[in-house]
Amino acid sequence: MHSSIAHTAPLSPGTHAYRLAGLVQRYHVHGSGPVCVAHSGGPGIFYEYLRMPALEEHLTMVYVEPIGTAEDSRLPSHPHGYTRERYSRFLEILINRLGVPKVHLLGHSHGAFVAAHHALHRPERLAGVVLYEGSPVTGPEHAAEAGRMVEEFAAEHSGHPGLPGVLAAFDAMSRISSDEEAEAVAKGVLPSYFADFWGDEARYAPLRDAVQATYISGLDEDLAPDVVNDRAALRDLTLPALVIVGRHDVICGVRWGRELHELIPGSRLLILENSGHLGHVEEPALFADAVRSFVLETTAEADGAA
Repeated sequence: MHSSIAHTAPLSPGTHAYRLAGLVQRYHVHGSGPVCVAHSGGPGIFYEYLRMPALEEHLTMVYVEPIGTAEDSRLPSHPHGYTRERYSRFLEILINRLGVPKVHLLGHSHGAFVAAHHALHRPERLAGVVLYEGSPVTGPEHAAEAGRMVEEFAAEHSGHPGLPGVLAAFDAMSRISSDEEAEAVAKGVLPSYFADFWGDEARYAPLRDAVQATYISGLDEDLAPDVVNDRAALRDLTLPALVIVGRHDVICGVRWGRELHELIPGSRLLILENSGHLGHVEEPALFADAVRSFVLETTAEADGAA
C-alpha cells in the first residue's frame, strides 16, 4: 500500500516523503527534543505559515504537509473528499512511521478540527493534543459567530483603506473554485487574522505575501459537507489537552476556545491577549512557552505511565 521514496531516518532534519494509497505524503522535521506533530489549517493552506522557530529550539517539530496541497498528493476526487477522517487516517500512518512510542499533536485552525478528531478516534500514540484556534462545531452556528466577529473587525477599522479589500475577500470565500482564487482569498482576509496587522504591517506583510493555497472544497466525495459537532464526544476525551486561542481571532475566537476548554476534562486554556488567529507569529514567546511546558510535563507523565 505504501513504500518509502527516501530511506532516511524518519526524524532526521529536513523533508521526508513516502507513497501511500497512490499519493505522496510529505512532512518536514525541524528542531530537537520531544516530538510534536503539527497539522496546518485551511484546509488547503500550505504548511509553511505554521513554522514555529521558538518551539524548534525545544521540540522536534514534525510539520505535516496535508494531502491535497501538492499536486502529487491529490485524491482522485480532488478538490472533494478531504474529510477529517481521511486526514486522520493519513496522520495515523505518519505518526506510526516516526518510530517513537508517543507524540504530541498540535492542530491549527482546520488542523485543530483534524487533531480533535484524531485524539477522539486514534489516541493510542498520542501523549497529548494542542487545539490551537479550533472549535467544537462548524456549520451555521460557527458561521454566524464568525460573521459577527468580522463585523466587529470592520467597525473597529472603518475608514481604513485596506478594509474594503478584506471584506471583498470574505465575500468571495464562498465562491472559490480554483487554486488561484483560494490563494487570493487567503491573502485578502489575512489582515483580519491578526490583532493589529496594519499597526505592524512591515512585520506581518511578508507572511501574507508568502501564503500559498490549494482549493479544497470541504465536501466529501458525495459532495456533502464534512460538518463538525464534537460537543458530546469531547466530554469523554481522556488525553491531556491544551487549548490556545487569540483574544482577537475572528474565525475561531474566544467563545469557541472557552467551550473546548469547558468540554474537555482537565484541559488547559491559554488566551493570547494580543493575538488574532496566528498567535505563534504575534506572540511567539508566550505561545512557545505554553506549548513547551505542556509537552514536557505531559511527556513525563506519559513516560511515567508507561
